[in-house]
Amino acid sequence: MRTIAELESKMAEPTEDLIRDLASLDGDIMILGVGGKMGPSLAKLAANAIREGGLAKRVIGVSRFSDAAAKSELEEAGVETISCDLLNDKELAGLPDARNIVYMAGNKFGTKGREYFTWAMNAYLPGRVAEKYKDSRIVAFSSGNVYPFSPVGSGGVDESVPPGPIGEYAQSCLGRERVFEYFSQLNGTPMLIYRLNYAIDMRYGVLLELAKSIQAGKAIDLTMGYANVIWQGDANLMALRSLTKCTNPPAILNITGPETMSIRWAAGALASRLGMEVQFSGSEADTALLSNASASHQHFGYPRVSLLQMIDWTAEWILAGGQTWNKPTHFQERKGDF
Repeated sequence: MRTIAELESKMAEPTEDLIRDLASLDGDIMILGVGGKMGPSLAKLAANAIREGGLAKRVIGVSRFSDAAAKSELEEAGVETISCDLLNDKELAGLPDARNIVYMAGNKFGTKGREYFTWAMNAYLPGRVAEKYKDSRIVAFSSGNVYPFSPVGSGGVDESVPPGPIGEYAQSCLGRERVFEYFSQLNGTPMLIYRLNYAIDMRYGVLLELAKSIQAGKAIDLTMGYANVIWQGDANLMALRSLTKCTNPPAILNITGPETMSIRWAAGALASRLGMEVQFSGSEADTALLSNASASHQHFGYPRVSLLQMIDWTAEWILAGGQTWNKPTHFQERKGDF
């Protein structure tokens, strides 16, 4: 993949399993916060699955849509769009009903210094949405950041491990989960908490950050020496299929790839493909932010795109001068400052 069009097309390829799962659901699909990094490709994936399956459903994307081109692009792909500030109670109340909600709204980048906005988006807004859509099923995006660090040889934490968020961003993510959980219990709303880390798109992600550091001749800090990654197309696929797994009280699923990826190894693999040397600083800590996603793999199968394929694609994208976004994951962060 060397162009945005090829990338978007690849991420929006539906599977027979996805088409079957969406066919089993009653009602339309609404994506709240569709304008973020993952939202557009998720909405296009849903629209393609519905079209290929001949399903009588609508896909509705809701966002502020500060970028008019992004709005038009979604509409061309068959996604109905609604411009809405979800924090505005009047605008939220005016949204149409939908039986299936994928909740992607939230705030991470730039959290430090604007903690009040982060808490409003991540912990206040979920309650307003849960009340509005109490008769729907809701897949609520969350983060693996709600977990404590775990030993690098442990295989990561599974869903049975109690949260232990570090820093205000992670705490607000747990707040989002708890608020959704409260309204699920109150109203009997079936939900699923979708704990993701870290999605990879050629334009952003852990692998891109490593590749850019290598290109710039910057030393890669190895203190957070391991991470989990998953192709964004696979993460989107699992998010939509998670609508069939909503329960009351809410189900919880970790979403990531099967490997505990060594940052040292991944950087070396990228450097060899880029024809460059890699520099390191520090040494690997005994713990890292790691998730065990075995339960989601049992439900949905292993991700279609392998780790080596993601590394190949990232190197090819960089060498071709592909467009990138300045949206760092902060995967190296160990004190919770985002």
